[in-house]
Order: sequence, then structure tokens, then C-alpha cells
Amino acid sequence: MKIIFAGTPEFAARALEALLAAGHEVVLVLTQPDRAAGRGMVLQASAVKKVALAHGIPVFQPERLKDRATHEPLRSACLEHGVELMVVAAYGLILPQAVLDLPRRGCINIHASLLPRWRGAAPIHRAIEAGDAQSGITIMQMEAGLDTGPMLLAAAVDIDAQDTTGTLHDRLAELGGRLVVDALARFGQLVPVPQPDAGVSYANKIDKTEAKLDWNQPAAVLARKVRAFNPFPGAVVTLDGQTVKAWRGDVAAGNGRPGQVLAADAAGIVVACGEAALRLTELQKPGGRRVTSADFLHGNPLRPD
Repeated sequence: MKIIFAGTPEFAARALEALLAAGHEVVLVLTQPDRAAGRGMVLQASAVKKVALAHGIPVFQPERLKDRATHEPLRSACLEHGVELMVVAAYGLILPQAVLDLPRRGCINIHASLLPRWRGAAPIHRAIEAGDAQSGITIMQMEAGLDTGPMLLAAAVDIDAQDTTGTLHDRLAELGGRLVVDALARFGQLVPVPQPDAGVSYANKIDKTEAKLDWNQPAAVLARKVRAFNPFPGAVVTLDGQTVKAWRGDVAAGNGRPGQVLAADAAGIVVACGEAALRLTELQKPGGRRVTSADFLHGNPLRPD
């Protein structure tokens, strides 16, 4: 097919690469504007833009799409190249109905959840945070609502007990690429299925203020948050008055005052929670690198309270 692709992060870049490898002609890529990142706050191109430039595909980076005047590059691409479809994956801007109507066969979205569960911006984070047993990819037809369109294809993956958002993201990104290629190959035969009314939930965007863990919560909840916030934004904990990031942790036996250090050795730093305890095994001081709990304790000795 001749398509327009809209996406921004690595999750979307994997899908774009899969579509190109399958022989589809991407006539235009729509992605977020370059953003300042890193210690030097240097402008960085999105992962999708990098793939597009490597393949010589024109790139369009509007700040917003509310104004119809900004739709002109999309309209021109559809008319000039006979674009059949727009494929969208984690683009980051809501597409107005006028844009959805431009391609002859509409727009489809690669969404990283089993809809209607976890509509919205952060489905992978929220699935791990909630303790879901499964996640997956849904290919759906797009409409004006937030991830409300009818479903074309779906595939599930199990969430492992040690999965982080990073590891699950990588498996889902690969699955998304395979599934969208399959969807385009069978596009005329796929029957759209309306999403059920039951089971709807929303994956709100992750806010950095969520990163600070509250020792009053159960250890099982905090362990899921540590996994969900890895690699972004990183769970933040306070140990002996020091604020550090916690990258890995699991539930441990033990009781005490929430926040009390129950044990600190090579096996981990065990901290009492509202229920049971959390064993931290990988940490990071501000400005430092990620280290095991044993290495952390070499420079930051902690004694059980």
C-alpha cells in the first residue's frame, strides 16, 4: 500500500521499519517536533524521524493539527500519491476528524494494550502497575474518540513477574510491527469489531510526581511501581534521609515501621512497608550510575533501624 505513517518514539519506529521491510511505500512521515534532551539540552530527532531520514522519506513535524492550514502537506500527499491509508503508532497528537478523513481507506492505530483496557497514553506502564497478567497489541480503525474505534486484529502476550515497562515495551513493539504488517496484508478481509462497553479503563500519562514511593503502601504495590517506572521516570525512594532511584525490587518477608530499614546486605536493602517489606536490589544516586545493592552499600553504609 501507499501509506502515511504517524508516530514518534521507538515503539513506533519499530512498526515503521516493519512496514518498509514488508514493501509498503511510505510517502510521508508525521512525527513530533525535535525536542531538547540530555544534559546539554540539545535538540533531538524522534526515533521515527531517524528511520524516515535513513530511508529518504519526507518528514512533517507540526506542533499541532487543530488548524486546517496545517493539514495541507497531508492533503497534498494523499492527492499526489494516492495514499490509501494512514498508520498511526504512539504519535502524541490527537488527529482531528478532518485528518482522519484524508486517506481513502481511513486511518488505523497500533495500540499497546488489549482494548478496551488501557485506552490512552501509557498502557504499558499502567498494565504493569496494576498487576495485569497479560498485555498485547490491538490494531484498530481510528475515530475521533480516544482509542475507541473498532478493532481489526489483536494479539496477547503474558506479563512476566520480572517484566519492566522497558522489557514489555520491546516485546510489544516487535509484536506491533508484525501485527500491522499482517493487518495490511489482509486489510480487505478484516471485519471491524466494535469495542465492548465492559472493561474500559484509561492509562493516564505518567507524571514524574508519581515516581516517589510511599512506604505506607503494601510492598506488592510498590514492587509493581518499581517495575512500571523502569526505565521512565524511575521510582524514587528515601533511604536514611537520602533520595535515590530504585530500579529493581521485590516483595520480602518482614514487618516494621513503614520506611524502616530491616536489613542491608549484598542480598538487598529490605525496607518495611504498610504491608510486608520491599527488597531493593538495584539503585542509583543522583548523578551516579545504576549499581547493585551490594555496590551501593560500599559507599553508602546503612544499618538496620
